[in-house]
Amino acid sequence: MGLYKYLNKFWQDQKTESKDLIRERLIQWRREPSIVVMEHPTRLDKARMLGYKAKQGFIVARIRLGAGGRFRPSVNKGRKPKRFGQNFSTTKNLQAIAELRVNRKYPNMEVLNSYYVAGDSKSQWYEVILIDRAHPAIINDRDINWIINQRGRAARGLTAAGKRSKEARRKESKFPAKRSSKDRSRAIKRRG
Repeated sequence: MGLYKYLNKFWQDQKTESKDLIRERLIQWRREPSIVVMEHPTRLDKARMLGYKAKQGFIVARIRLGAGGRFRPSVNKGRKPKRFGQNFSTTKNLQAIAELRVNRKYPNMEVLNSYYVAGDSKSQWYEVILIDRAHPAIINDRDINWIINQRGRAARGLTAAGKRSKEARRKESKFPAKRSSKDRSRAIKRRG
């Protein structure tokens, strides 16, 4: 087996050695800011699979997100319990949200892709691969210079995570006619 297969196997197994390593890293990562630019990707096999190259113009940023759904602050005026609505599950997945936040932090860069690194009960960490569109090394590289003409890939849902979340949202509203009339009326009552 080659190096990348061993690295992939190490991350897939989750035996005691890798669990201890991940636990130590999480203790350190919790103290860091939410978005950190790194010299090297944590999961080299995954980063290379998604298009990362160890050359100028490529940057990897790790981002920490709060796990779970969105919790809205409590309201102080009267309303039905039905309208109280504090817990929301977002329509976008956390990975797509991570890409958006990193892209907002670095507006001169373009998001190529991202991948999951680690998570605990409170947070999840993703690593986002960013590319500098204006860098000469990127402009001269035929494999990646297609990204020069693209703007706002993460915002438009053109990354892998964005496409997955768009597909999930499309599936929710695509086939409402297959329900029976009773199911439709129940769904409308639940929503409204």
